[in-house]
Amino acid sequence: MSAQQEPVISARDVRVWYGTTRGAIRAVDGVSFDLAPGETLGLVGESGCGKSTLGRGLMGLLPKGAKRDGEVMFQGKDILSLSPKAAYALRGHELGMIFQEPLTRLNPLMRISQHFEEAIRQHEPKLPKAEVTERALETMRLMGIPPTRYKSYPHEFSGGMRQRLMIALALVLRPAFVVADEPTTALDVLVESQIVQILNDLRRNFNTSLLLITHNVGIVAEACDRVAVMYAGRIVEQGRVSDVFANPQHPYTRELLRSTISLSTTGLNFIPGAPPDLVDPPEGCRFHPRCPDAMNVCATKDPVNIERPGGGRVECWLRGPEELIPPGGTEKLKQEELAVADEA
Repeated sequence: MSAQQEPVISARDVRVWYGTTRGAIRAVDGVSFDLAPGETLGLVGESGCGKSTLGRGLMGLLPKGAKRDGEVMFQGKDILSLSPKAAYALRGHELGMIFQEPLTRLNPLMRISQHFEEAIRQHEPKLPKAEVTERALETMRLMGIPPTRYKSYPHEFSGGMRQRLMIALALVLRPAFVVADEPTTALDVLVESQIVQILNDLRRNFNTSLLLITHNVGIVAEACDRVAVMYAGRIVEQGRVSDVFANPQHPYTRELLRSTISLSTTGLNFIPGAPPDLVDPPEGCRFHPRCPDAMNVCATKDPVNIERPGGGRVECWLRGPEELIPPGGTEKLKQEELAVADEA
């Protein structure tokens, strides 16, 4: 992010947790990032690492019983401290959300025109009906949806078209910041490519800042300016996409990229084990039970958060100042000592 640009979103030490009979599940545990106007930040990581919870936490769309704290500044306001009424006024109008699995989000009994009218009138109730229709049709056109489909029902669209409709509904009020939660899930590669192109067009058409949550690092390479790699509720590395993908500094980032299939893939790579139980995460670095480079210090002390080469941040003792590491801490942990889960 340019030093001259004020961030649209500035998150600091954001935490989200769920209460259970076993204790608090710390799904997001101290996340910080900035997002500039018109910038796209890709959020990647395995399932269960807290990506969707972070996105919903920013929007205030968490299930009953979930709690959050930290600070998220947007237009001079900490949106985490807003009243429910004030947060509701921002959602849709200034803060948008693109959900995955659109068929479960669109009301099957409502025409698409009714979906748009409801979204717009919630925030602009006095807008004339002609202008409501004009704005909806213009947004649909930008998504490649013909105006003749305006009166159709959700089940009359293909999966790719429904996803475009979800994007259009999120953008019809021209929000400054949008969370896109797995917008290409279950789509074929051709439709996926079209959705990626639409996401790339967001900045040109709306100057919208986008948090793109995905498992697909290929989409991040095509559609994002920066990437944040999330593991066990924390962002372990973030920086410009080209820098992070060309020179990953955290072992988890490196192993995640090695596990990606491409045209040059000759063998399948995977990370042994699974993300930890967030009720009782491991001491020290949360990745150390699965890390091939883990040292003694990794199992006992939280990793340092330092600037990575090329800009951005990384949380890893391999990159930390040696003077902070206790005697014997750099000795590599033996693989048989690591609490790696069975591959099965």
